[in-house]
Amino acid sequence: MNSKCVSAKFTSTNHHVESLLSKRIQTVPLIDDLGCILALAFKDQHQCKIEDRVIAQDAPTYVIAEVGNNHNGSLALAKKLIDEAKASGADCVKFQMRDMGTLYSNCGNSNDESADLGAQYTMDLLSQFQLPDEQLISAFDYCKAIGIQPLCTPWDVSSLKKLEAYGMPAYKVASADFTNYELLDAVAATGKVMICSTGMANEIEVNNSIKRLQKNNANFILLHCNSTYPAPFKDINLSYMTRLKQLGGVLVGYSGHERDIHVPIAAVAIGARVIEKHFTLDRSMEGNDHKVSLMPAEFSQMVTGIRQVEAAMGEVKDREVSQGELMNREVLAKSLVASRNIAPGERITEAMMLVKSPGQGIQPNKKADLVGMLCKREINQGEPFTKFDLGEYQPIARDYRFSRPWGVPVRYHDFANLAVQSNMDLVEMHLSYKDLEVDFESYLPESSDMDIVIHAPELFKGDHTLDLCSLDERYRQKSVMLMQGVIDLTRKLSGRFITKRPCIVTNVGGFSEHEHYPEAQRLALYAQLEISLSELDMTGVEVIPQTMPPFPWHFGGQQFHNLFVRSEEIVDFCKRHQMRVCLDVSHSKLATNFLNQSFGDFLRQVAPYTAHMHLADADGFDGEGLQVGEGGIDWLEFSQIMDELNPTAHFIPEIWQGHKSQGAGAWLALERLEALLGEVA
Repeated sequence: MNSKCVSAKFTSTNHHVESLLSKRIQTVPLIDDLGCILALAFKDQHQCKIEDRVIAQDAPTYVIAEVGNNHNGSLALAKKLIDEAKASGADCVKFQMRDMGTLYSNCGNSNDESADLGAQYTMDLLSQFQLPDEQLISAFDYCKAIGIQPLCTPWDVSSLKKLEAYGMPAYKVASADFTNYELLDAVAATGKVMICSTGMANEIEVNNSIKRLQKNNANFILLHCNSTYPAPFKDINLSYMTRLKQLGGVLVGYSGHERDIHVPIAAVAIGARVIEKHFTLDRSMEGNDHKVSLMPAEFSQMVTGIRQVEAAMGEVKDREVSQGELMNREVLAKSLVASRNIAPGERITEAMMLVKSPGQGIQPNKKADLVGMLCKREINQGEPFTKFDLGEYQPIARDYRFSRPWGVPVRYHDFANLAVQSNMDLVEMHLSYKDLEVDFESYLPESSDMDIVIHAPELFKGDHTLDLCSLDERYRQKSVMLMQGVIDLTRKLSGRFITKRPCIVTNVGGFSEHEHYPEAQRLALYAQLEISLSELDMTGVEVIPQTMPPFPWHFGGQQFHNLFVRSEEIVDFCKRHQMRVCLDVSHSKLATNFLNQSFGDFLRQVAPYTAHMHLADADGFDGEGLQVGEGGIDWLEFSQIMDELNPTAHFIPEIWQGHKSQGAGAWLALERLEALLGEVA
């Protein structure tokens, strides 16, 4: 090791350590008197921790519901405010503590006739509405009991000592005390995180207080603030938050006293990692803070907006096309297609290409790459060129070895071509609503020695998305009628296959546009589904609801899904109705990622109730239908669990667009599954 590297004593101030960091020196060892490394300091990696909650640039915004004295002296009201703050999505509930006898020069006497009107009004409110210390501590304890962090602003050193004796995990410093060096020094000496509002202070005062905090080696966050109640929008100057970050070199946030919820959301978009907003249950109550406070529903809207902005911010990196965009690109964009029939062995020229919609082949910008390539297959006029025509490896169908029945997804028009290319046991016929009107006899043989599974359409004529769970009775009844049509068609199709009782895979509905539903609403949707199933004539078929991801893509747009996402609800439904499901492995992996649950545990619960499986990989919360091996699924764990608990369930590879290019995506998935799993899939 380099023993002469730049280092600093562990007891050095943050300001000194930051002065050592540069573009050249990204890390500084923090050492003791013997030169042993105790910690490392990294450039531009600020974070604070309040108990188990990390506040950092890449962490969720820390949202404070400022109750202050809006409890109006009632512990019962304080507890109700705490309950509502938690339900509204706040991370923290903040109170205030004052020792009136030491804080005010007249000992807080609200009857002091010599006091200015403003001071007299404030002291009168405080004398009426402060909670006694023991009740305030009860409020802190209640926060902890229901799982939300309590914080408190000490307005004087005496109150700070009481809060330290209690064990307050961090402190908020009010704008009024940002120039109060005695209190700043005392709070810094606790070693706790300090969240400091900077309202009422001018540039020089802000700078000097920052230097004071740095000198004290304080662990602090700066909140931009305009201390008027309510603050005019023209005076807020939200851009100053960026200046605060430059001055302090620390995390910044925003403490708002303006009307409405939009400014805090905007503050998050420009870097706020802490948001503080006053909170009340009734803006008409006596007290200066009530009228600038948010009601619970408003606070909840603000938190939702903050979380949406956080999700939307992303990071600076190379532009990638999302899965939803890929779907839309295929429908709306253009691709290169053959202007005439092209035989294998011909060299491709520019004259052989046209640019046409839809975008199901390679993009028009690949024209120059395609010119001069030797054609490896027969391409018909109007057929799109694919990435395989550019020389990418194209898997060819062959016989595969699996210990359970398997097949591939097909449409009417490609059944005859795909069904003969391998030793599959079944096909999964994917129906569009147009297929319900097509004469299938011209596409399918009179008899086949394979099984068939039907995948019901999600979208029907008239822009009707199937929803057997809808609370709109007319919509639900129409969905039942359309689903019955799929069942009736399945009976006719099954006569041409060896299947005794064909499975119908369906997304039963239960989606929402703006947020996931809580348990009570999900149960109401399951109850609607029970009614719909009771109204269907399912003689001779088995309807198997598909397990769903939390954020499904519906024709190029993303929704929220609520049913058949959680393993315990899936199992409960199957037990009560003697039903089985289609286990979509990709969907369910995304669900467990989102719910922070074990995918293995999910499989162990759902496996016994699985009739059929869709196999594809998954990434994150919404990266569904990925090629096997290109996501986060542990395929060996999957195969071991399924082999133990359900060795007979059949499967297809359900790779997004896997049926295109003569089924190339499906054949590649089968190759990889065979290599990974051998005969245990």
